[in-house]
Amino acid sequence: MNLTICDVGPRDGLQNQPKTLEPEVRADLVNRLADAGLRRIEAVSFVSPSRVPQMAGAEEVVAGIQRRDGVSYAGLALNEQGYDRLLSTGLDEVHFAFAASETFNRKNQNASVEESVAVCERIAGRAREDGVRVTVTIGTAFGCPFEGRVDPGHVADLAERLAGLVDEVVFADTIGVAVPRQIREVLGSANLGGKPAGLHLHNTRNTAFANALAGIESGATVLDASVGGIGGCPFAPRATGNVCTEDLVYMLHGEGVETGIDLEALIGVAEWLEGVLERPLEGQVYRAGTFAPVAG
Repeated sequence: MNLTICDVGPRDGLQNQPKTLEPEVRADLVNRLADAGLRRIEAVSFVSPSRVPQMAGAEEVVAGIQRRDGVSYAGLALNEQGYDRLLSTGLDEVHFAFAASETFNRKNQNASVEESVAVCERIAGRAREDGVRVTVTIGTAFGCPFEGRVDPGHVADLAERLAGLVDEVVFADTIGVAVPRQIREVLGSANLGGKPAGLHLHNTRNTAFANALAGIESGATVLDASVGGIGGCPFAPRATGNVCTEDLVYMLHGEGVETGIDLEALIGVAEWLEGVLERPLEGQVYRAGTFAPVAG
């Protein structure tokens, strides 16, 4: 099968860390991930440093990236000013994200859901003319910390409205509450007109790996993950635990799913990042080591 792992550690992973890394170190992380075989990397976020100081200096990060053939480098932009900044750097992809739940979206982006959809439509239209690939991520697709359960039909409606304008739709378990049944329900109910579907999973309640397998079985071809398992949303209560890239890759390789990623090299990136952040990371495989399952 054709499965893409997008490492969001340099953006979503680092945005919630107590230690802020300099742009050159963040660029080094991107380069190390590419060297380990990641073919899609969310490198930066073009947001106000007053709101997310860990993401300051996005242009400097991009300038420090050693571009590799076959690797797609993405940035998050939540408004047209952010897209202008992204376009000036020459990144390959723009990622736009908003929440399906009204309360979370207002707290996170100071906008209604409909206002965010309108911004997405404008950015997607511009990106199409500029030759920039567009991914839209629908957050709180499985549950909201303020509103509780989110109607799968509402999520599917949002996805279908935007699918014709973007290249890919990703459903995000922003606070890590989803279980496999919900994954199958949401992916099964959204008609994306042939556009790729992805999952952005958090392992907050230790369900992300089961959810990833359920997603693949339901047709997802993109999985977001974060090296070392770092990250979370700074605007969501207790939203810790991005699914760990090397742990996910270990499971997928054991299941016979090829990712193109060098697991040993990726473990080395996590070990390096542990020293940079000066704390143990959430991932488990980088501490326990890999293992070659014996075929039965």
